[in-house]
Amino acid sequence: MAAMDEIAIALQGRNPEANRHRSWRVEAGRDLFGAWIVSVSFGRIGCRGRTFAREFGSEDEARAYVRDGLRRRKGAVRRCGVEYRVVDASPAAQPLLATVRLSRGHKPSEAPEPRHEE
Repeated sequence: MAAMDEIAIALQGRNPEANRHRSWRVEAGRDLFGAWIVSVSFGRIGCRGRTFAREFGSEDEARAYVRDGLRRRKGAVRRCGVEYRVVDASPAAQPLLATVRLSRGHKPSEAPEPRHEE
């Protein structure tokens, strides 16, 4: 995990029949000046993907932003036909995950794909 280790969540969505293999990761924490920074990375598993960051004035605003992102991933089945599952989460992220109720781990029929670092 990066220096921002207060909240860290990694999700993956896989639908081999539709050739959809998605990754979504969020990290949130304070920077050196006390502002809350939320960094989001997403894309196809095994590819570089995209990353962006947003700054918030309070922890509550940052948590609300992360919660909204998790809710959007929960609704991905309806939008794009892939169910996101939690593959890694920090202890500080557990209350956020409890409000959204995402599944954990891979389905038994799915084996994790090897990671390709670029």
